[in-house]
Amino acid sequence: MPEFQPGDKAVYPGHGVAEVTGKETRDLAGFETEGYLLEALGKDMTLFVPMNNVGRVGLRRLVDDEQVSQVYDVLRRRDEKISTATWNRRHREYMEKIKTGSLLQIASVLRDLCILRSGKELSYGEKNMLETARGLLVQELALAKDQSEEDIAREIDQMFEN
Repeated sequence: MPEFQPGDKAVYPGHGVAEVTGKETRDLAGFETEGYLLEALGKDMTLFVPMNNVGRVGLRRLVDDEQVSQVYDVLRRRDEKISTATWNRRHREYMEKIKTGSLLQIASVLRDLCILRSGKELSYGEKNMLETARGLLVQELALAKDQSEEDIAREIDQMFEN
């Protein structure tokens, strides 16, 4: 289980990157519970993660250089079979992948939806899911690579231009 210090960046699955602003002890259900205070980047949201829940919620460090390379490998793959399940089932599968907080899983969702988009108009739900995956991916990759979100977004978008 990773330890975080104030100023560290951490990824909270489903919410994206947050900055650890400190540690605090709170009374939860009658128990004194120590946890991390997090400020979600780009959102007006503060999170409290009890230290004994860090692993369960999937709080993790930013991806490293090796993981960044693996993410780009996933994005470049065009030989993966895209689910032909109904949109409802695919939506559930994709949401489960996004909720894992794994950038590799999120990259696979983005890739699949971008490939689908090249062959048909995406539904409203598919467009929202694509934007969610894209936003989470761009935010973390920009911080991990020390580049602007605009540069990362442009780079990813170019990978899927026809």
